[in-house]
Amino acid sequence: MMKQRFKNIRKAERGNVLFLILIAVALFAALSYAVTSSSRSGGGDAGSETNLIGSAGITQYPAGIRTNILRMAISSGVDVTTVAFDPPPYTACTGADLSRCVFHPTAGGATFSQAPADVMADNLAGDWTINGDFEIENVGTSSDTGTDGNDIVAFLPGLKQSICQKINDEVAFGTIPVVTGSVAGADPGTPGYLRIMDVGLGLQTGATDIELGTSGAAGSNIANFDGEAFGCFRNTATGDYVYYHVLVER
Repeated sequence: MMKQRFKNIRKAERGNVLFLILIAVALFAALSYAVTSSSRSGGGDAGSETNLIGSAGITQYPAGIRTNILRMAISSGVDVTTVAFDPPPYTACTGADLSRCVFHPTAGGATFSQAPADVMADNLAGDWTINGDFEIENVGTSSDTGTDGNDIVAFLPGLKQSICQKINDEVAFGTIPVVTGSVAGADPGTPGYLRIMDVGLGLQTGATDIELGTSGAAGSNIANFDGEAFGCFRNTATGDYVYYHVLVER
């Protein structure tokens, strides 16, 4: 009698195990179908998510540099108009100039880094440049007659168009502004955003003023710059899509 009961229990267990296996197979099949369907129909979504990740990394990097600049100003009393962005190996960051070098490990301590290749149009690591040659209209104090209103701005030229648009979408910047007017800096014919505000050059002085906004360089959708501390634009002179990020409003 006991043996018969035991046999019946074992049969029931085998039936339960078989039932669970069938459920697992069915769930796995359903999951596989969902993934396959998503892969076939959602390619654009995957690309959008990739652009979102890339754009987030781009906007975060200059935000970190801004924090280091503010820390230098508060803890060390460094005048933000004198900070320098010399890259490694920091050969000019010596003596009295050392304290104003943002990337030097014993001064500003900001991380010097390139933009990842997958966000760049040429698929090569991108170089950031930072200078005080520009002012963004209605960010800080605008000054059309001189450099009093110039902001210290980080630029990343050479972005992929899709990354540029994703950045503008995420910050509600809107359509990519197209700059057709001159954005040449101190070197004739050279975009001013390629200039590095290092120990040797410093903040742009004199009458030179490159303004991005309604009152600035000609182009289309230029009003989108007004009051926006960061965003992305296209320079028709070079064909570059350029990200800008204000580090210090002046």
